[in-house]
Formats: sequence, structure tokens, C-alpha cells
Amino acid sequence: MRVVIALLKHETNTFSPVPTPLSRFGNGGPAWGEDAFRAYKGTATPMGAFIDLAEAEGAEIVTPVAAEAWPSGPVHDDAYTRLTDSILAEVAKGCDCVLLDLHGAMVTQSLEDGEGELLARIRALAPDVPVGVALDLHGNLSQKIVGNATAIAGFKTYPHVDMYETGELVGRIVFRALKGLSRPTMVWGNRPMLPHIMRMGTAEAPMRDLVDAARGFEEDGALAVSVFGGFPHADIHDAGISVVTVTEDDRDSAETICNGLLDVAWNRREEFVYRAEPLARSVARARDLADGPVLLLDHSDNCGSGGTQDVTAVLAEIIRQGLKDVVAFAIHDPGSVAKLIEAGVGAEVTLDIGGKLPMPAIGLKAKPLTVTGKVRVITDGEYTIRGPMYTGVRVGMGRTVVLDTGTVEIVLIERHHEPWDLGCLLSLGIDPAARKYVMLKSRIHYRAGFQPIARHIVECAGEGVTTSDYGRLRFDRVRRPIFPLT
Repeated sequence: MRVVIALLKHETNTFSPVPTPLSRFGNGGPAWGEDAFRAYKGTATPMGAFIDLAEAEGAEIVTPVAAEAWPSGPVHDDAYTRLTDSILAEVAKGCDCVLLDLHGAMVTQSLEDGEGELLARIRALAPDVPVGVALDLHGNLSQKIVGNATAIAGFKTYPHVDMYETGELVGRIVFRALKGLSRPTMVWGNRPMLPHIMRMGTAEAPMRDLVDAARGFEEDGALAVSVFGGFPHADIHDAGISVVTVTEDDRDSAETICNGLLDVAWNRREEFVYRAEPLARSVARARDLADGPVLLLDHSDNCGSGGTQDVTAVLAEIIRQGLKDVVAFAIHDPGSVAKLIEAGVGAEVTLDIGGKLPMPAIGLKAKPLTVTGKVRVITDGEYTIRGPMYTGVRVGMGRTVVLDTGTVEIVLIERHHEPWDLGCLLSLGIDPAARKYVMLKSRIHYRAGFQPIARHIVECAGEGVTTSDYGRLRFDRVRRPIFPLT
């Protein structure tokens, strides 16, 4: 048995000015072949689950590539071709099944549906080979994706702490189908809704209720039921909420489950709308809290959704209102990192940080923040994730510097990185549990590692291309009408 296993992930924010060349994938580039196998074997990811299942079957395992990039603008066409060609080449050699760890919201310079195109090309090469796909909860599903796969399952948690379980679920369906023990039937559908990311956390309604219902259908016999909130910062036709249901040779049941969940989502559509508090008010509210840690969420500039991670609006307001004992993670600013490293640990430096990348899609000009502080820490920015999300994966923030202004310790990084694991600070010698305030450029994923230490959580609506204010974004390609766009 020859099994092709690959990872290719990108959540594309079509409003983001951050480019996505091949070098953005992985830590300085994709992992190819045996390097891909070694990088993800033993990790709590769908690819890790696929490898475990294939090994248990005694299969010959081929891993052409493992490539994941932080969300950003459309993937460069040459990068997409290089990555997908590596997968297609192995499928073309012949295989018994294909297991793919994808995202579901990849847009390229030329394609609205990167995953759908990849799956269509795989299906053209291997018309009868079972193809299993694990997808992110924020995938924008299409007929091209569903129509060219044997079985699809999506994460049921946000933060995504069930990655391994999702891969295991879809992998088992595919191996049973390969052995002739199952005839999976898959149905999908959507509704004209663009839910806000800030209302997709699975710990509370409305997404919690939909996911709980999906789990209930699986317990009652459905092979896999997945609710996809979608990724609204992709201005493409199929963006938005959808459901995929896989049953054992029972299309009627699959359609009933799918449509029932979508009807519930549509009837509760107002609950998927996020309404932000003004920034000055939220920071003032945090200032009046007596105990910490207080998490300050700079959610409009989240690199995990395609933000530049260099907008200084929330940090500037924290400084303006005089908050003390603050650690801020993180400002992406390679130029400032280089200057601070040149100055060295212990040096006192005044410089402009952040605000290097304008955002024409939302009419936002670059606005650096002038700060003075002492260089406290310089590291290579590498650590291994120990928390419940991406457990065991080695990550790199690029060269990393901590600049201490006296009231705020500002972390500056060379490579985008969202703070979902405490290791992003512990690796710098900073214990976030001992701080009064912890500013994080995150939306929901922070909950994986940081929520357990928090006494209070304050959402701070700054600026950036991950804004929840759809009025700042120009949607030209998404299907209309679609709620809540006017």
C-alpha cells in the first residue's frame, strides 16, 4: 500500500498587503520529502495523525511536502505551482490513497480556490483513489473541494486543539473505504452569511451549539459532520459559513443533517455579528482592574488572520493611558530588530517601531510609534510548542528582541507569529503569569495557552486588515446578497 501524505496550508486575507512567496512557508521554507516526515511525525496535527494511521497499516509513506505559511495576501503563483506540483508528481507515480492536511481558504494570485484546484488535479490523475482531507474550521468550502474528495472533516474547536483528532477521523474513513469496508457519502451546503471571526469561538454560543450538534450526529452514526465558519477576510465568491456531512452510504440522512445545521446557523445569524468597544474605553476599563494578568487583545492586527502585526494603535493607547507592568507580544519589525541587535543588550535606544507597511485596502497609512527603552533580551526566536495547539511543532519567530520602556516590555520579531502558546514569552525569560497586563495580537487562538492564566480579558479594537468592521473592507467578489453586508 502506497500512501501520499502532504500538508499545504494558507489562510489568505485578500485585503492584506503582506506578500506570500515560497519563502514564507515553513521556518524559512517548506519541508520536503523526508524532512516533511520528520517535522510532523509525532505532532498533534492532522499530518501527524495521517502518519500514525499509515504506519499502523504497514503502508509505504510518501510525504512530498509540509508547508504552512502565516496568513497573508494571495499566494504567489510560482509558489503554489512549486508546492502543488510536488504533491501531484507523487500521485502520478501511483498510490492507493491520498491524505491531505489543508486549510480550505487558500487564494492565489490567479485562483480563488487553491485547494479546489489541487484536488481537481489529483482527481484527474487518480480518478478512483480515495482522497481524505482535513480542513480548518475557517475554510471557505466549494463544490470543487467537496466534489473531488472522498471524505472531509474540519476542526471542531477554535482555538484548534483537535487537529490530531480531525486527521484521525478522516484518515480512518479513508482507510475503511480503501479496504472496501465503507462507502462514504458526502454532502455539503452553505448559507449567505459572513460570520465574524470574533464570534466563532467554540467555547460559547452560537458556534458552540452548532459544533455540539455536529458531535451529536457523529455519536448517532454519521461518519463526520463539520461546521465551517468560513474566513470572511477573503473576498471570493464562496466565502462564508458551510457544513459538510459524511454518512455511510446514506445521502438522504447526510442532506437532512447538513440542511438542519445550516438552518440553525441562518436563524441565529445575528449572534455571529461582533460589535467592538471603542479602543480608549476598553483600555481605560483595563486600567481600572485591580488584579492581573489582564489580557489585552489587539484583535484587529492579528497575523493569524493576515494582519501586518506592525500596527501600533493599541500599544500607543496603552502607553498614553499609563498602564504599567505590561508585556506586549509582538510587533513585527525586522528593521527595528536589526537596529536593536546592533545596539546590544543593555543599550538604551530611541527608535520608531512598527508602522512600516501601509494598508491601502482599508485606507490605513503606516504610522510608527517612537519609543525609548533598554534592550533586555536578544534570542534566535525558536521554541517548541508545548501547549494544546500544534503540540510538538518547532516554530521560529526570527531574531527576537525585548525592549523595556520602563512600563512596557515590547517584543519585536522578524517573522510573523501569533501568541497562542506561552512559549513565545517563556522562551524570552518572561513569565506572563507574573505580569499585570499582557498585550497579545490575537483574536481567539490566545485561549489555547493564555486563557488559563488570565484573571481578566479585554478586547481592544485597534486598526488593521483583520478588523471586524466590514464597513472598512471593500467586497467585490463575494456572492450577494450575503449577511451582514448591505
